[in-house]
Amino acid sequence: MIIKKFKPGDWVKIKGDNNSQKMEVVRYVSKKDPLTGTINNNTFVECVHYRYGERFTRTVHKNRLFKLIESGGIYQS
Repeated sequence: MIIKKFKPGDWVKIKGDNNSQKMEVVRYVSKKDPLTGTINNNTFVECVHYRYGERFTRTVHKNRLFKLIESGGIYQS
């Protein structure tokens, strides 16, 4: 059994990219591996981030992400 690193609502960033935006985890998605043909259920995470009021979604491998300690909204007050 594969352990899930993140749960929906967690705030994450991409490792090694200082300019990456803060994203919120939406869910785990199933993806088919093109080489072996197997379906990976718990390895890819769908994240959402906002830029200028427009919503963008991105699917990223969970090992490329790290969890942010500070949580909260995307907008600063």
